[in-house]
Amino acid sequence: MHQGIFSAETVNTGRQPELDLAKAVMLFCLALIHCVIECTPEPALAHGIPYLFDTVIGGPFSAPMYMFTMGVGMAYTRRCAPADFGKRGVQILIISYALNVCRILLPSIVGYWITGDAVQYIEPLPYRFFGNDILQFAGLAMLLLALLLRLRVPDGALLLLSLLCSLTGTALVGVDVGNPWGNILLGYLIGTEDAAGMVLSDFPLLNWLLFPVCGYLFGKRLRHVCDKNRFYAVVSGVGIAVTVIYFPIGLANGFGMFGEGQNCYYHLITPDALACLALSVGMLGVYHLLARHLPDWIMAIAGDMSRNINVIYCVHWVLVCVIVRDVLFIVRGTQVLSVGATLTLGTAISIVSAVFAHFWTKYGKNRVLRGRT
Repeated sequence: MHQGIFSAETVNTGRQPELDLAKAVMLFCLALIHCVIECTPEPALAHGIPYLFDTVIGGPFSAPMYMFTMGVGMAYTRRCAPADFGKRGVQILIISYALNVCRILLPSIVGYWITGDAVQYIEPLPYRFFGNDILQFAGLAMLLLALLLRLRVPDGALLLLSLLCSLTGTALVGVDVGNPWGNILLGYLIGTEDAAGMVLSDFPLLNWLLFPVCGYLFGKRLRHVCDKNRFYAVVSGVGIAVTVIYFPIGLANGFGMFGEGQNCYYHLITPDALACLALSVGMLGVYHLLARHLPDWIMAIAGDMSRNINVIYCVHWVLVCVIVRDVLFIVRGTQVLSVGATLTLGTAISIVSAVFAHFWTKYGKNRVLRGRT
């Protein structure tokens, strides 16, 4: 495999079109995924189009790719010193809580002030605001990788450590310490939950660390690839083959992330994590093939969205929470929409978020929120 595919020198530098396209597709789908989750009764999420967006597109095709490409980006960035990653991790954590103020705290206060509905707005507020979500995970993962790279941990040891973390997280899934704040704080590391189902421990560090680490190691190898067509034909072929075998078995048997309840996905077990890694690598080969044939204007949009991943992520969440949890609930007394209306709303939010991000980048000065350091 090495002959004619890899070079001893770094030859594959600059922006990678397949990564831009992967991020753009994921970003465009985010608002649709979250609108479907917010606007669909829970029983209806078990089948049809809602199931597609909640469990499939919003499951293995979404967050694993985001975390994997984050790791690849760490291998490609010019600011690659451990101190740079540490600074970036702190910045992401700051952004995560600033986002929670805008998408959770303020809309909840406004909603409660207008309606007086404490069940809708106040009771879940501590869990929503302080619970672990993907940006908190990204910040913590970046800080941990900064430390490990500062200690000059070899690549093989990095991979082994992340695998051991996944196995440990798998063994500790569903822990309940009997205290809400204990569950919230411990939920940053492992998949905690309580009997009431209030704890938000959506991307615990141990269960998900495998993705940015493998992405980082994949990116280091990708920099030495001199024939990407042959490279992806091999690695993506294997990834897709694993996916085609594993996913139908999981779906048919309700195994792992395909079981009942959202924590089956958020508290990802090791076999599921490995299958999602295979899918991510497989899809990068698909995106590489598509990028070679798509019009330049589409790839330009994909590149623009990829460069502004943080802005799009934050803006789409604020719009989803304000429109759905406040406007829809206050005006209609319910967040529920038809499937068609939900997808229309999600598409509109995705477009608005991408357009806003474009002009923010063009005229804005905030390099942190734009995703650059």
